[in-house]
Amino acid sequence: MSTRLRPAMSGAVALTASAALVPLLAVLGELRATWVALAGYAVLCAAVGRCSRPSAAPLVGLAAWLFHNGFVEHRRGALGWAGPGPEAGHLLLFTAAALAFAVLAALRRPHPRRRPRPRDRRPGRRFGLTA
Repeated sequence: MSTRLRPAMSGAVALTASAALVPLLAVLGELRATWVALAGYAVLCAAVGRCSRPSAAPLVGLAAWLFHNGFVEHRRGALGWAGPGPEAGHLLLFTAAALAFAVLAALRRPHPRRRPRPRDRRPGRRFGLTA
């Protein structure tokens, strides 16, 4: 059985992955408020959420929102405020992506290993010689 990351570790992983996504978006030329950057952070939240417990989703969403707001929307690490609607929408999108994949991963149970059936050890049974 696989264990899920605790919320504190999920937040740390989300911060690190969000920081690593910024240079990748810069290489692609997407350090601006476009759907590509938004989708990139949503996919990142889903990936981290898949390894995390559902209770970690708000931390994962907040970590992604911080980097998206500070480095993609408003540049140079300065947090800005575009109003409650857009900011709440971004935070909700990131948190929902993390939560959805965390819940799906928590609900998915591994199949129990099946034991091979014991063979019938009666003499003659192996070759079909008994009546």
